[in-house]
Amino acid sequence: MRALIIHCHPEPASFNAALTDVSVRTLRDLDHAVEISDLYAEAFDPVERPGHFRPRKDRTFFSALAEQRHASETEALPAEIHREIERLERADLVIFQFPLWWHGQPAMLKGWFDRVLVNGGLYTSAMRYDRGYFCGKRAICSVTTGAPASAFGPGARGGDIDHLLWPLHYSLHYVGFSVLPPFLAFGIQGHGYAYQSETGFASRLDALRAQWAGRLKQLGELPALRFPGWDDWDDAGAAKPDFATGI
Repeated sequence: MRALIIHCHPEPASFNAALTDVSVRTLRDLDHAVEISDLYAEAFDPVERPGHFRPRKDRTFFSALAEQRHASETEALPAEIHREIERLERADLVIFQFPLWWHGQPAMLKGWFDRVLVNGGLYTSAMRYDRGYFCGKRAICSVTTGAPASAFGPGARGGDIDHLLWPLHYSLHYVGFSVLPPFLAFGIQGHGYAYQSETGFASRLDALRAQWAGRLKQLGELPALRFPGWDDWDDAGAAKPDFATGI
């Protein structure tokens, strides 16, 4: 198996970096090939803009979707986008490693979705969902939070974690990935911020590393999250009466 880790954290000494290290060691010990896309270290530009497209399809009005489709069709995608797409195409499994910031993924990672999942190349009106470009590949999110687990249930202070991650999971489903249940490392404190005393914190981090390694060893046994597909919608795109998401 070939794995790609999309690592999104600006601090090399962060717990996110530690979890990425666990992923690399665990998967390589299992004889899997591992590649890393380190968005901050590689200075990925997350902001889609007219200057990314040369030549332009339309110089009088910027439409990101039209320019992406044109660049895909004319093999004129920016070099960093072509690089990221090649990485995705080589991978059987994609791991997204990131902290939860403002109830979602960091802007750097959101911009990666905006720019890399190009219209026309990786999705079209017909090539989506269970007919998506990446059908047959799997994806999993490994997420850290500052607040403890108790703050992320239904109606809790931090919001329902399933709802917070749903847009990202659904975007992955949109381009065809089978999305595995996320790995969640709650209550990861940063310098100057703590939700608990230091007593026992280091050992808890060690336990989380071990849990993540264990999850990686069992990926083949994990059922994918269930999302609707083309057979679950009527001609107007509404859910058929007998469809239940199961999530």
